[in-house]
Amino acid sequence: MTAYWVLASVGVLLVLLIQGRWSPAVLFTSWAVGLVLVGVIDQQALLSSYSNSALMTLVVLMLVSLALERSPLLDRLSDALLKGRESMASLRLMGLTAMMSAFLNNTAVVGSLLGVISRQRYIPASRLLIPLSYASILGGITTLVGTSTNLVVNSFVINAGLPALGMFDFTLVGLPVALICIMGLMFSARLLPKNRMLDQEVAQSYFLEAQVMAGSSLIGNSIEDNQLRNLDGLFLLEIVRHDRLLSPVTPEEVIEEGDVLVFTGEVEKVQTLQRFSGLQLFGTQVDRLLASNLVEVVISHESELPKRTLREVDFRTLFNAGVVGIRRGKHRLTGQLGQIPLRVGDSLLLAVGPDFKEQRYIDRNFHVLSGTLQRPKLAPKQSLLAFVGFGTVIGLSALSLLPLLNGLLLLLAILLVTKVLSLSELRRRFPFELWLIIGSALTVAKALESSGGAQLVADAVRSVCNGYGVYGAFIGVFFITLILTEVVTNNAAAALVFPIGLSTATAFNADAMPFIMAVAFGASACFIIPFGYQTHLMVYSPGRYRMVDYLKVGLPVSILYSASVLTLVPMVFPF
Repeated sequence: MTAYWVLASVGVLLVLLIQGRWSPAVLFTSWAVGLVLVGVIDQQALLSSYSNSALMTLVVLMLVSLALERSPLLDRLSDALLKGRESMASLRLMGLTAMMSAFLNNTAVVGSLLGVISRQRYIPASRLLIPLSYASILGGITTLVGTSTNLVVNSFVINAGLPALGMFDFTLVGLPVALICIMGLMFSARLLPKNRMLDQEVAQSYFLEAQVMAGSSLIGNSIEDNQLRNLDGLFLLEIVRHDRLLSPVTPEEVIEEGDVLVFTGEVEKVQTLQRFSGLQLFGTQVDRLLASNLVEVVISHESELPKRTLREVDFRTLFNAGVVGIRRGKHRLTGQLGQIPLRVGDSLLLAVGPDFKEQRYIDRNFHVLSGTLQRPKLAPKQSLLAFVGFGTVIGLSALSLLPLLNGLLLLLAILLVTKVLSLSELRRRFPFELWLIIGSALTVAKALESSGGAQLVADAVRSVCNGYGVYGAFIGVFFITLILTEVVTNNAAAALVFPIGLSTATAFNADAMPFIMAVAFGASACFIIPFGYQTHLMVYSPGRYRMVDYLKVGLPVSILYSASVLTLVPMVFPF
């Protein structure tokens, strides 16, 4: 009876994950705690899940990647990469991205190249960003450390008492699959739109300027006293005073004659300003001044902003910046900006204050696309130390001379001692949410297995595939994982299907390795819907894409990927 109860609760968890009203971290943690409280799993099992060695490896790897993503290497390569014919430039970009993603966290690789590609003017960014995201996935499937999904699957493998996966256990399947799919991308990427970069036009459309004329009743009174903070649909963003820019504007700021008031929001509600005497709307001369103060950013997957509004987080105070506009994919969002729930991947056009660069949480919350703000880069010696150290750790691990976790911990200590990384940076960027999700998912997987729930599903898979044998069951496990990774997330899909895959292998008296690979490769097969994979969300707004763009390019890649994996895995890992 416990098996049915646990299975039903996991079904509810899946439905809630698909709905997306609560974050995976909240849902998985709640379920893990609930399973402990009702006695399905003991407290020690919960605690051991959060200290799983493969999970710790993933966490330390992501912390070390903070140094690698600040290297100027990618910036220097980009200029050479993107020159020449578009097809060859795209191939060079995908090749570099896949190669880097094989050993670096793919989110870090995309984050490093995102601003570079958005700022260059050789090729429209919309022709490059989806291939960039897909190539980062394809590079990631070739090694153990290439993607968090492979490390997550390894954590389940270790948790199940099986031998840990090696650095290159994925390569014999992953490398040919990656090459086949990159060749396919060369053709399907031709279907992408050629969206122009709209920097100045976008900035122009977001602003409404009004000048305070002599004799205006506003003069001599503060912003608060003039009730300029509570306008219907409009928001006072900045004041231009004698060629100086006052940003952000405080409630105590006193209006002076000649001030140019810059409003944002629902600029079509210009009639709101008619109640103020001596306020004159005029042309676009101030746009040049404003443009020097604009920064375009994308909300990162690590950010605390998604599902919250600008008003809830007190954005202006937190970042010393005003939000001029919000773009989601191809569309500029309208309405009162302060009341719009934000999402990962949203592009924000910010009018920033003079000390915006000094704000502590910029790198955690945003990927910077344009503007003068750039994250501090490593010095050449620091960059060399980071890359040589990382390459040495990977090499020693591949040769079984040093456990990967030990090597990464040693490298992290060296980076801290040499001040390449700081403790404050580690605190800001610690992947706490990912750690919660995976630790809790391990607990849910243990509950599924120990209660017999996974065995029930495995028996059902066996009965459905009875006429097709073990290969039919293998295909079923792969496609269940693929579908889940499209509608939830890659790590959640791996967590939910792994115990089922393992029990299915046992039910058919087959080797577990093909089913483990089916889960690993299936969980990385997110090419059709942008919301299941964080790198797709990162490029969604900067590329000004629509959902159909992912479908047109991703469907052929998904078909190629699935056919290649289903052919190669049984050849490399026999049943």
